[in-house]
Amino acid sequence: MAAVTAAAAVAAGLSGCSSDGGGGSRSGASTTPGASSSPSTAPATAAPDPGQSPPQTPAQPPGGTGGTGPAPGTSAPAPAPSPSPPAAEMTLVAVTRSGGLAGKNSTLIIKSDGSFLRLDAKAAVIGRDKLSAAALAKLRTALREADFAHLPRISVPDQPVADGFTYAFRHDGHEVAAADTKIPKGLEKVLGALPSFSPN
Repeated sequence: MAAVTAAAAVAAGLSGCSSDGGGGSRSGASTTPGASSSPSTAPATAAPDPGQSPPQTPAQPPGGTGGTGPAPGTSAPAPAPSPSPPAAEMTLVAVTRSGGLAGKNSTLIIKSDGSFLRLDAKAAVIGRDKLSAAALAKLRTALREADFAHLPRISVPDQPVADGFTYAFRHDGHEVAAADTKIPKGLEKVLGALPSFSPN
């Protein structure tokens, strides 16, 4: 009788087990279909808030860590231009001679460097040349001593002289004219320092 009771107890214990050996699956909480039975080991990552700005990275100063150089792609400011030297081609004096036996006009245009042009009555160039350093210095001295600012604008005789010459001078912003019989003393030295009106 004891053996029957023991056998009945073993049979009752076996009837509570599953046929696949998973004896604890029916006694615990049920598992949700489709869900993993093993717990996740990775930590959960919070999703970013759509209204929150991303973290800002500190801006680097332009030109490297020092912040003293020019920004990339830019150039340093250009240096201020130096004062220009006086133009060598500036006109020193221009003299036009008109009249004489042929009644023609001739003009001399002398530049600051001593180079000069000869022009005919139609202002066409009929000659080019250059004064020597000594001749240029003589002309500059004569022009300075003539004192154009205080010369009479026009110096002509009361009675015109037939076949005489008339000279018109332009120098340093002043214009004066004189007949060859009425040349002021200062202009006589200027005429004496000029090259020939006619080409050789």
